[in-house]
Amino acid sequence: MKILMFGRGVIATVYGWILERAGHDVEFYVRPGRAATYGDAVDLDLIDMRRRVWGQRVVEKWPVRYREALEPDHDFDLIVLSVPHHRLTEAAAFLAPRVGQATVLVFGNVWTEPLSAIGALPVDQVAWGFPQAGGGFGADGVLRGMLLPSVIFGTLGQPPTDRERAVRQAFREAGLRLKERPDFRGWLWVHFVSDAGLFSQGLRLGSLSKLAGATGDLREGLLAGRELLPLLEARGLDLRRHRGGVLLFRAPTWLTAPVLAWLTAHVAPVRVSFAAHSDPDAEEPREVCRDTLAEARRLGISVPRLEAAEPNFAREGTGRV
Repeated sequence: MKILMFGRGVIATVYGWILERAGHDVEFYVRPGRAATYGDAVDLDLIDMRRRVWGQRVVEKWPVRYREALEPDHDFDLIVLSVPHHRLTEAAAFLAPRVGQATVLVFGNVWTEPLSAIGALPVDQVAWGFPQAGGGFGADGVLRGMLLPSVIFGTLGQPPTDRERAVRQAFREAGLRLKERPDFRGWLWVHFVSDAGLFSQGLRLGSLSKLAGATGDLREGLLAGRELLPLLEARGLDLRRHRGGVLLFRAPTWLTAPVLAWLTAHVAPVRVSFAAHSDPDAEEPREVCRDTLAEARRLGISVPRLEAAEPNFAREGTGRV
């Protein structure tokens, strides 16, 4: 399969790497001028958990190929679109007249109605998924992160199409286990508010990395997520269909917070993932919290912990204010 990764972010790079290792032809689309800035290789330092319980460390320089233009008559079979949720509509508008015959995998957070978020992208050429990897590029340019052994796919109330099945097969060939979420819209929204709860406390401390091992702050993050569950119900979500996704927030925090603190401090893949999110100016955590709070206010839902954290994600110079 010929695959185009849209952008060269963490998720695009990690999954581009494993898809190429599985025999697929992988390129990256980047903005004009970026290819020279990035150079012809990516330095990787990953914990790959596909084959070992505690993961296998991979340190290598991976040669990559970039393109800075995309014509409608391209021959890509798959375009992997993994961008921050607040950039999705813009990216979809760019791709819509250039999609050609490719399938577009929307691979990340979505907070609006999914079909609205993708704009003019042809619905019958879209697949839906969510990565199970994390990390960040350090000041030295090295991508440090982790890759879990599974990946999430879902549909919006219909069985997977032939295109969607072909995408799943490509990821299966890369050694990943597939987890299906039939109510993918609901799953995305549950995940989004889960992020907002933890991000709100990470931003209060300066970055998500500072939550690692911090029992009290993780407890506040869990309680912030619990306060957001009524927001999902106000949006019409039946939380009984997502018991697994909300269990962490409904369980007693005297139990969950110490366990989460221990995991983030002592289990290498989790510790690495948290440690890599050390950029105090990262845009996405702020945008997640901002958009969640805006929706809570629109629907009249009380979210005191998110409200209290607002000064930490409403600063000028970090995107929208």
